[in-house]
Amino acid sequence: MSGNNCTAVTEFIILGLTDDPTLQVILFVIFLGVYAVTLVGNLSIMILIRMSSQLHTPMYLFLSHLAFVDAAYSSTVTPIMLKNFLVDKVTIPLEGCVAQMFCGGTFGTAECFLLAVMAYDRYMAICRPLLYFTNMSTRVCTLLLFTSYLSASVNSWIVTGCLWNRSFCGPNKINHFFCDYLPLLKLSSSQDDLAEILPAASTGLVIVITVLIIIISYVYILFSVLKISSTEGRSKAFSTCTSHLTAVTLFYGTITFIYVMPKSSYTMDKNKVVSVFYIVMIPMLNPVIYSLRNNEVKGALRKFMSRKYFFL
Repeated sequence: MSGNNCTAVTEFIILGLTDDPTLQVILFVIFLGVYAVTLVGNLSIMILIRMSSQLHTPMYLFLSHLAFVDAAYSSTVTPIMLKNFLVDKVTIPLEGCVAQMFCGGTFGTAECFLLAVMAYDRYMAICRPLLYFTNMSTRVCTLLLFTSYLSASVNSWIVTGCLWNRSFCGPNKINHFFCDYLPLLKLSSSQDDLAEILPAASTGLVIVITVLIIIISYVYILFSVLKISSTEGRSKAFSTCTSHLTAVTLFYGTITFIYVMPKSSYTMDKNKVVSVFYIVMIPMLNPVIYSLRNNEVKGALRKFMSRKYFFL
């Protein structure tokens, strides 16, 4: 990865969010709490779905995988960010940087596909209720999950693969709180337009495909719900979608902000703030959204807790 006339960079320095000592202490306490809630919340969702028989449906199977992806996504970045608040300098080898970027990209992309799969699941449940368990069989659900993870891995391989042929022999300070692609690309001494175009095209294609699936699914859902004569029936149909729509709005709203932002107004400070929200905050918010806005999850949780207290 090094040219003939330069000494290859073997490690990078993560600059983090801020170098203000007072602010570092405050942010450390805040994000440590956020990370703890993220892990507890998502693990609780996974355990609850596993232990509650009434949640053994395709919808909650996908939700359990979303919880897993959220916990894993946050765990690829947050520990390094927390470490940056405690020590003067955080270094990471090039291989570790690429590995972090690959894992983060895989789990982040998998979230896109899982949100699209969950929209398709809601379409089948509301628009094809009589054939729901036939169309969403165990085999179909397994295939959808396998495709989501495989597609996410392929996208991450494309992004990280563009870095392997690049030379790093200049500055080694990454102006971010984790190994992100664009800040790392700026440190490269190689000139290659493909390394700028291909990852953006691949990630953009993922966003377009998944957003289209979500939009088309909800257009059909809307027309089906409008055909329901009773207000109670409409309300019940919409209630199964509100949690998912909230999660979709939060996730795609932030990543769209990054990709739609004009280059003239692009700054690393803005990128850091938005990245904190969709990498650190959203994985914490998703379990709250699905537990507070979902009557089946709340019912299963009450039943699970009462059973525990009974045995105690």
